[in-house]
Amino acid sequence: MAEIATIARPYAEALFKASSSDLGGTAVWLEKVAAIAANPQLRAFADNPKASVDQVLSVIAGVADSKLPAAATNFLTTVLENGRFAALPEIARQFRALANAQKGSSDAVVQSAFPIGDAELAQLGTTLEKRFGRKLQLTVQQDPSLIGGIRVVVGDEVLDTSVKARLEQMKVALSA
Repeated sequence: MAEIATIARPYAEALFKASSSDLGGTAVWLEKVAAIAANPQLRAFADNPKASVDQVLSVIAGVADSKLPAAATNFLTTVLENGRFAALPEIARQFRALANAQKGSSDAVVQSAFPIGDAELAQLGTTLEKRFGRKLQLTVQQDPSLIGGIRVVVGDEVLDTSVKARLEQMKVALSA
């Protein structure tokens, strides 16, 4: 995926600089558009040479169920004219990383075998922020294969306290 990352970087950096006054608002519409762009059917439609930029923009606005801001329309027009629609999810990821770096925070994915309540999540967030030394924006994913415990991924760091990981450690220790 290095190629997509390389293609996406200048777009993410330019959008970050252009939207420095409203990073939150830009992040909202960019995440929505990136989720739409991840759809393979829409990607095929956008890549079709017979489809005009205006047609693709109207389909995106229809799927988004809202009128896109002028900045979003201008950005998407540039991306579509340059044939980089497939890079939108990566552009959104890199934009989020730039915004997080400016705020001194990171995205964290918490995988749990069972649902986590709001109070437990707030307490876990406080503990994890102390552990990783920065503000975290938590996303929770349920993964029954963990059996119990949690697995936290922050960037390239992984904190795995799941039962599955402990069983794997025991297996390695017993087979050595």
